[in-house]
Amino acid sequence: MAARTGEQFLRGLRDGRTVWVGGDKIGSIADHPALAGAARALAAVFDLQHQAADVCLMPDPETGEPINVSHMIPRSREDLQRRHRGLERIAEYSVGLMGRTPDYMNVTYAGFAGRCDEWAINGNERGADNLVRYQKKLAREDISLTHTIVHSTIDVAKGKYPTGFDPVQLHKVEETQHGIVVRGSRVLATLAPFADELAVYPGAPMPNAADAHALSFCIPMDTPGLTFICRDSVAVNTNRFEHPLSSRFDEQDAFVIFDNVEVPRERLFIDANLDVYNTVMKSSWWANIMQQTMIRAQTKLEFAWALASRMAEAINANQPQTQQMLGEIAMFAEFARTAVYAGEQGAREYGNGLWCCDVRPLVALRAALPTWFPRVNEIIRQIGAHNLLTTPARAALADPQLRPLIDQYLTGVGVDAEQRSRLFRLAWDFAGTALGSRNEQYERFYLGSVGRNLTMAQTLLDRGRGNRLVDRFLTEPLEA
Repeated sequence: MAARTGEQFLRGLRDGRTVWVGGDKIGSIADHPALAGAARALAAVFDLQHQAADVCLMPDPETGEPINVSHMIPRSREDLQRRHRGLERIAEYSVGLMGRTPDYMNVTYAGFAGRCDEWAINGNERGADNLVRYQKKLAREDISLTHTIVHSTIDVAKGKYPTGFDPVQLHKVEETQHGIVVRGSRVLATLAPFADELAVYPGAPMPNAADAHALSFCIPMDTPGLTFICRDSVAVNTNRFEHPLSSRFDEQDAFVIFDNVEVPRERLFIDANLDVYNTVMKSSWWANIMQQTMIRAQTKLEFAWALASRMAEAINANQPQTQQMLGEIAMFAEFARTAVYAGEQGAREYGNGLWCCDVRPLVALRAALPTWFPRVNEIIRQIGAHNLLTTPARAALADPQLRPLIDQYLTGVGVDAEQRSRLFRLAWDFAGTALGSRNEQYERFYLGSVGRNLTMAQTLLDRGRGNRLVDRFLTEPLEA
């Protein structure tokens, strides 16, 4: 099939999956009011790869068919730079608001396949072979893949990961003729209604868990026994004038229940093998995947900076304190750009011929983003003030009696009343609506909390030079 179109993607959503939003068991994903806007947005992402084929597509190394560049297994710094251009184009479509466009999982599984040697340990050679075959299927069929890698929170005092055997958490139940049966639950399947398949793989090591919890596999969304319970929709309607972002970029999040789900043996990558589960994410996963995640973050910050600046210009808010707040967002955006650049320039081979970014600047950036994004929203709301709430609807602007009054009293500096309304509605949708609130919460915990990411920075980053400078003073001869 190779790279799909938007229409092909939408046809793929017409299956028997069990998805709930609120009290509705969804029949047609593409037609339900809570999901239709995002379904069409994802279809546009699939169309985009053909519209920008020069940066988004590449030939399959074996078949020559066009596949998305996010499926590339990078073998050089130049490969990473090529992948950057495709990832950037996809991020620009949703201005970084959709954290789980399909390229995220494409990059993830390309990295897994690139280090399949790490999966082929402790008797898991068959699982590693399955993984390599699946990654080719993912690329050649252009599958929209989501994942669920977080354990359900029941009792935080017991820790974030299973200790021993926990029947609530996803676990292997038994062997079957064709595979295994699994049961339990996981979160947070972002993009679930719009995915073709669901991935389970290690989110973090589980040092004290039973082997039954150590699983990795991919299965179709309509597999019997799979149920997806989505959070409340933050998609308002399809009116892009009033809701330019929330009408199309609610990618959804879901709680996943596995009720005696059979996983075919050829789709098993880890089968109750704790040693493999606890090691496969340690070396290259962060360095590989964070190229995609940080390009998305950079795109979102650059959009926010331009949006806030245009809003200030529209009301001539040029006071020093306003310029300082805009400068804060500019600083965030520039630090993000330079971190991505530094990561790519410092790229190296991580083993088995797989090239990934230098992880150090990306780890530092990741630790900063959970505080930067809430601050960006705060700045937009402070600069916008009451103007964010004085935005006539499209119907009001179309009314022949109201329009002259609106044109007279709700204009701006360098913008007419309609453009002013569109601008401030865009800002409110970004920072103040339910979509803005969901995205702020998402960014606070995206790839881990602030504390986890700061701890990771302290653990992973190299302080060798600093240690050498400190040791100079601690070891130098002391005068008598």
